[in-house]
Amino acid sequence: MKSRLFILSIALLAAVPALATNGYFLHGIGTGSKSMAGATTAFPLEALDADTNPAAGVFVNRGYSFSLAFFSPDRQYTVTGNPSGMPQTFGLTPGTVASKSKVFPMPAFGYNFRPSEANAITVNFTAHGGMNTDYRTSTFYGSDHTGVDLAQMFLTATYARKLTPNQSFGISAIFAEQRFKASGLEAFTLFSSEPGCLTGNGYKWSHGVGLKVGYLAKPLPKLSIGAAYSPAIKMSKFGSYCGLFAQDGRFNIPASVNAGMAYQFVEPLTATVDYQRIHYSDVAAVGNALLPNLVTAPLGADGGAGFGWQDINVYKVGLQWKSSETWTWRAGYSKAEQPIPSSEVLFNILAPGVVQQHITLGFSKAMERNPGRFNLAVMYAPAKSVRGANPLEVPGGQQIELKMHEYEIEFGYSFGF
Repeated sequence: MKSRLFILSIALLAAVPALATNGYFLHGIGTGSKSMAGATTAFPLEALDADTNPAAGVFVNRGYSFSLAFFSPDRQYTVTGNPSGMPQTFGLTPGTVASKSKVFPMPAFGYNFRPSEANAITVNFTAHGGMNTDYRTSTFYGSDHTGVDLAQMFLTATYARKLTPNQSFGISAIFAEQRFKASGLEAFTLFSSEPGCLTGNGYKWSHGVGLKVGYLAKPLPKLSIGAAYSPAIKMSKFGSYCGLFAQDGRFNIPASVNAGMAYQFVEPLTATVDYQRIHYSDVAAVGNALLPNLVTAPLGADGGAGFGWQDINVYKVGLQWKSSETWTWRAGYSKAEQPIPSSEVLFNILAPGVVQQHITLGFSKAMERNPGRFNLAVMYAPAKSVRGANPLEVPGGQQIELKMHEYEIEFGYSFGF
């Protein structure tokens, strides 16, 4: 039964695009973590928390968990001002265009095995992020459909060991797969190092192997602290998009670090605080600016233009209240810095990851006839917009506004936690 659930999770996830919200990272991993806005670096709840902190496995029981989220991002762009028509400008058609493809199912599965009190082995399969736009129009003049679709899928194998009864260390081997396609970018052909590898080549895959390390400690009976670090994962190149992404089609997964603490004020109430930093600028395809790169190096070259994303800090807080042996209630809030500066709005029509806040709620209910728990998490990301000038038009000629808000509901079941 467990193996069938695992295989089903893989099949479902491989069939759908995955998105995320702190830039293109998830706001949390696992239903319990998501209901606390991801503030669980020092407060593990289930097997999937090993993806947040690899040291978590020895502080949770043996068991498994699986979930299915329905994620709904509402994204659009608005162009104001008419094209100038001047030579060597790149004007856009005025108006507001909303992206289609509104709902995305996202499954996850995790299993935590405890060979002894001091050791844990955890295997998780999750969607960690991505981006998707689906504009049924010729945004950049060319195809009547414009957009990108990036999905990232992670299989993580983690070993954790207690250093002392109240301290643990963990290390994860991460096997990452990415799927990508782009369409409607024909207007950038003259800017590309390989025009045949720029757009309209369907879905292509890349893969890579990385690691993550974590530490978790309980220096006081009611206080826990934790931290984790994952260096950048070098991915194989998207060969069919070597004329789009810098470094001949390489789209690495950025490094990230997270740290947190949890404190139990009274027996049923625990508060958590987390910090996360995501190094988007270290990935050339993501961090390279549109200008001057677009005129100093062709798309696909080492110095080719990218999305101009900045590194961001994310601050998270969470609460858990265990009202009885049957019911546990959770809430959370996170605030991230803006990864997209106003100077980079043109290319980020394709990837308008501008939301910065997440408000989350959720609960767990123990099942009466078996030892499992039903888990629920809901998330709302309030609307946020970034506005800037079209950098390829005459100064003051056109303004572009990117806008986005999001909803998510996740259903989960866990056994043993």
